[in-house]
Amino acid sequence: MAAEEPAFRRVSQDGAFSVRDYPALVVAEVTVPGDQDAAVRAGFRLLAGYIFGGNVPKQRIPMTAPVTQAPASPGERIAMTAPVTQAEGAGAWTVRFTMPAGYSLQTLPRPDDARVRLQALPPTRMAVVRFSGRARATDVERRTALLRQYMATHGLNAAGPPTLARYNPPWTPWFIRRNEVMIPLQP
Repeated sequence: MAAEEPAFRRVSQDGAFSVRDYPALVVAEVTVPGDQDAAVRAGFRLLAGYIFGGNVPKQRIPMTAPVTQAPASPGERIAMTAPVTQAEGAGAWTVRFTMPAGYSLQTLPRPDDARVRLQALPPTRMAVVRFSGRARATDVERRTALLRQYMATHGLNAAGPPTLARYNPPWTPWFIRRNEVMIPLQP
């Protein structure tokens, strides 16, 4: 059975590129240090723990797609962990699960893990490019550059950093995985 995806209104479509209007959404998110791949694995585990009952009152929440990942905002706090490690180019990433449409901040169970935050996101217009494959850092960089080029050609201005959206579970064969790079747009 397919996972629920956030509803959106397609404003325009041009091959793999589109502009979409998303309604206000409620998300569960964590911010984790590391490179893109390590951060999404760590973030996924924390968020999966929350939706699989790591909350008060131990309620299961249906899985949705996509799992999104974006560079953490400057000044965003990250919980202290041990050991402290350092790697060239390693940063922090915010990993998000969109909550099913029937939930609000008031009706979601409280996370057991303080690293899991519940947030309400405002309605957003996004420029999007869709692609298949593993979504390695080089793939994401290339698609982000293509999306930025598309935006420049169409007079679209970014309102924030790019987000990687992954729609399939890890056991999905790489050649049929669905991924998107999404950039919020200025009104």
